[in-house]
Amino acid sequence: MDKPSQVLAQGLPEGVRKSFRALADHSDVPRTTLQHRARGRRSKEEKAQSQHYLYPLARQRPPKDRPNKSPSKNWPQSFYKRHPELRVSKSGALDWNRYDIYKKVVYWFEVIGKVLQDSAVL
Repeated sequence: MDKPSQVLAQGLPEGVRKSFRALADHSDVPRTTLQHRARGRRSKEEKAQSQHYLYPLARQRPPKDRPNKSPSKNWPQSFYKRHPELRVSKSGALDWNRYDIYKKVVYWFEVIGKVLQDSAVL
């Protein structure tokens, strides 16, 4: 049992007004933590333990069972064999005609200039 839960279970000494603030002052536990625990919120550790099932078992192997070797020099070829839907391709250079966009830029500035001159836009 964590400290905030223990503090809630023990309570306050006689003669002290029962409030979360007084309990926090007597126990060095933040008031909000005590309020959350009293309303049923779990601690981070408890929440993590209850969600432990979300991780696959393969990732829970201890490090000593894992191989300590690095990938081989041919691992990309093996990867492509396991995943035939992937393929290697090389991108080619762009055609020089595609770089000639001067006319398009001038036209865009003509159009946007007309729009910006309209007083209703700005």
